[in-house]
Amino acid sequence: MITGALIAKDDTWVLWAIIIVWATVSLFLEQRYQWASTISGAIIALVGAMLLSNFKVIPTSSPVYDTVWDYVVPLSIPLLLFSSNILKIWKESRRLLLIFLVASIGTMIGTTVSFLALNHWIPYLNKIGAMMTGSYIGGGVNFAALSSKLETPSDMISSTVVADNSVMALYFMLLIALPSLPLIKKRFKSDYKRDSTLASQQSYWEPKKIQLLDIACSLASAVTLVAISFKGAELIQHWIPKHNVFLTLIVSFFGDPYLLLTSLTLIAVTVWGDFFENLAGSSEIGTFLIYIFFVVIGTPASFATIITTAPLLFIFVIIILVFNLGLSLFIGKIFNFKIEEILLASNATAGGPTTAAALAISKGWSGLVGPILIVGTLGYVIGNYAGTVMYQWLTFLG
Repeated sequence: MITGALIAKDDTWVLWAIIIVWATVSLFLEQRYQWASTISGAIIALVGAMLLSNFKVIPTSSPVYDTVWDYVVPLSIPLLLFSSNILKIWKESRRLLLIFLVASIGTMIGTTVSFLALNHWIPYLNKIGAMMTGSYIGGGVNFAALSSKLETPSDMISSTVVADNSVMALYFMLLIALPSLPLIKKRFKSDYKRDSTLASQQSYWEPKKIQLLDIACSLASAVTLVAISFKGAELIQHWIPKHNVFLTLIVSFFGDPYLLLTSLTLIAVTVWGDFFENLAGSSEIGTFLIYIFFVVIGTPASFATIITTAPLLFIFVIIILVFNLGLSLFIGKIFNFKIEEILLASNATAGGPTTAAALAISKGWSGLVGPILIVGTLGYVIGNYAGTVMYQWLTFLG
């Protein structure tokens, strides 16, 4: 009988090789095969790691995994925020921005309602609710940051990822089908003509030219921002007294390294917008780091825990999405937003800017691809703030 894992927890290079290779395989399968795209690379990364750990191939804990939590996750945040210039978003896409913010509010209302309904049956739901708020306003980087910050148990993180990605696959199908429904056609404006030629679709996903200097500047900027933020948060916690509510609030937000990192990155991108806008490859590097995170969170997860917790988490996630889309449709109808704008905004909050752009391309809404990519990146910025506020709110309610 095997009591320990085949690979020891201090076998550093072998574990790094397994993590990075499996993250790469997950990305490869997601981009090459329809079935893998449907279930998502995140699920493939997570389930593969679960299989390896549950069958005693790799350990359930290791200093290597701690390195991912402590260094890889923070590094991914600025890399994915370098394209989030607030001034540019407001100038070029303010109409989409407004409905995007409505969808974000819907996410927060839905999280509150689902927490009140299921809090007694799902453990750590205040933390999970905060993570899902960040994810359903921003994306995977916010989910990773908040789960690391709140120290949510890894098996609950894995269960949440399974529920999230499974429901999201069905949600995307719903968003694709909605514009064709007679009820939607009758009640909502729509004036975007279909332009879905193969050439127009492929033009948005052409490989980018990336120079060595782009990679160097991206990593140097990201590491510098992380270093300043984490050291700055440490100094704020140490030097600012908590004598009153205002100072306590300052420390709780700016003494939080993840929120300080988000804020400083946002300021840097706004001040030096041209520099960061011209950096090619930062988003791709950040995304790959998030896939490494998805592999690592699968290692301590047990199949038994996921089987028992995931069904209720399915309901939890569905309630959030119902309020997200429901409020978007309701407010969108009142203020005469086009159905295309409403659905893309909801998609951008729940699935991130890339999936929203994919929806726009598949439906032939070519004029909205650029704007929704720009607006969707804003979610990366506000997701950590919203998730932190939601954690405090849900903890109070609980």
